[in-house]
Amino acid sequence: MPTRGGRGDFKRGDAMIRSELVMKLCSDFPDLTQREIESVVAALFDSITDQLATGGRVELRGFGAFSTRDRDARVGRNPRTGASVDVSAKRVPYFKPGKEMRERLNLGEVTAE
Repeated sequence: MPTRGGRGDFKRGDAMIRSELVMKLCSDFPDLTQREIESVVAALFDSITDQLATGGRVELRGFGAFSTRDRDARVGRNPRTGASVDVSAKRVPYFKPGKEMRERLNLGEVTAE
C-alpha cells in the first residue's frame, strides 16, 4: 500500500491519516468502491463526534472507549512572552484502549508479574 512520500509499509511510530485508512480498507474490501468506504468512514467518525458532543460515551468492545473529560479553568503562560494567559474551562476528548487492544500492542513485551 503506498503511503505519504512513498514510504511503503508503516513502521512503528508512523501515523496513518484518513485517506490512507480509506486506501487500506479499499484493498481489504475490493467489492466496495472507494466512495462507499469514504462514506462509511465519515459516518463512523461523525457518529462518534456527535455522541461525544452531547456528553455521551462510545464503547467499542475489544477496541476501546471514547469519552470526554472536563478541564478546569487555569492560568497558563504564553511560551514566547512569558505573560500570564487565562485558559477557560473546556471538555476534551479522551480514549481508553480496551483490554484486547492493550494485549495486542504488547505481544512482544515481557511483563513483570
